[in-house]
Amino acid sequence: MRRGEYFTAHEELEDAWRAAPAEERDFFQGLVHVTVALYQAGRGNRVGCERQLEKAARRLGPYAPEHRGVDITSILRQVADAAALAASGDLSLPPLELA
Repeated sequence: MRRGEYFTAHEELEDAWRAAPAEERDFFQGLVHVTVALYQAGRGNRVGCERQLEKAARRLGPYAPEHRGVDITSILRQVADAAALAASGDLSLPPLELA
């Protein structure tokens, strides 16, 4: 994801999501939604991007402020900023900054 390889990141995160115990699945699935949103933005699919960002926020919210060393609060802020940008019609979303 850090390299902008959203399709590859999606595949890796999906494997982690499927293998995760039930209490961890929403965390990984939320990250999957973020990668798919960024991928869809790159393809010019505004509706797909917006839907994925919405799902990401819903899945990741319960893990805030931090989970597994990931700053969820920061990711949620970036997701909200990306959603606002997409809603304005601009799909030039910046890459997700992961600490």
